[in-house]
Amino acid sequence: MATISAKNNAQYSVRSISLPSRPHPTTAKVDGERNKLKSWETSSTSSSGSIWAGISGLEELYVSVDELLNMASTWPVLSCNQGERFTDELLDGSVQLIDICGSAREILLYVNENVQALRSAIRRRKGDSSIKAEIVGYNNSRKKTKKDVKGLVSLLKKMEANFGASSLSVLNPTDQHRSAVLRVLREVNSSTIMMFQSLMSFLAPPVSKPKQIRWPLITKLMHKGTISCDRNQEEGNEFECVDVALSDLSKCLSRGGADTERMQITNKLLENLEVCIGSLEDDMECLYRHLIKTRASLLNIIS
Repeated sequence: MATISAKNNAQYSVRSISLPSRPHPTTAKVDGERNKLKSWETSSTSSSGSIWAGISGLEELYVSVDELLNMASTWPVLSCNQGERFTDELLDGSVQLIDICGSAREILLYVNENVQALRSAIRRRKGDSSIKAEIVGYNNSRKKTKKDVKGLVSLLKKMEANFGASSLSVLNPTDQHRSAVLRVLREVNSSTIMMFQSLMSFLAPPVSKPKQIRWPLITKLMHKGTISCDRNQEEGNEFECVDVALSDLSKCLSRGGADTERMQITNKLLENLEVCIGSLEDDMECLYRHLIKTRASLLNIIS
């Protein structure tokens, strides 16, 4: 009887091992947040409203990632030697994303300082020469911003290519949980890269984009009150509006002066841009903390 019982137990054991393991519920939660971001990615634009939506979705995604990394079942998945190549990839990617996020915050701070200086000159109205000098300073800061953004875009493209070239196929296909964890973590990095690329497009719109915003349109929209820094705003780019307004203002100053309405509208556009940048600075600070926390969790697991 004991022999028969042992035989039955052995058969049961074999059957249970052959059954596919179920994905962890937290992995499914990360997938859900990731799918929301995929919808954003297909419709994202270079407007501030779109960027805010992307950062907000990314923050929710990292909350789910933090839950996943703190699950006891995740630790052996990332600490085992079989996934060493991919854990190294995740660690390298995490530190690069932290650096990019930090650089983006510095760019936002730098731009905001120049916007504030220009607004101050327009409000004080100490003379056309003073305003023209600040416009030149702002334009120079925009050139520097575009140069810095170009460097970050190149780095993001390189990261994107590296993620696309790597594969999880060498992992044991029967270990579904390990594959799922590594997959979602890599996809989180890919989503972060996508969001940063959109942010770069906002900070430095592609030069090939046709100029559709002109001063008469800006004036009309300002009178209607439809140009504002709104988190639900999906159209327009505050930088482009300011660039057009400053170009027009500079021409007027060179011809002998600008009217009060033109000054007021330009100042309002700069105010909108300042508010947008300030809000993005706060959002990027929050995202930066999420990235630091994720890297710390990865290091605690792997080391």
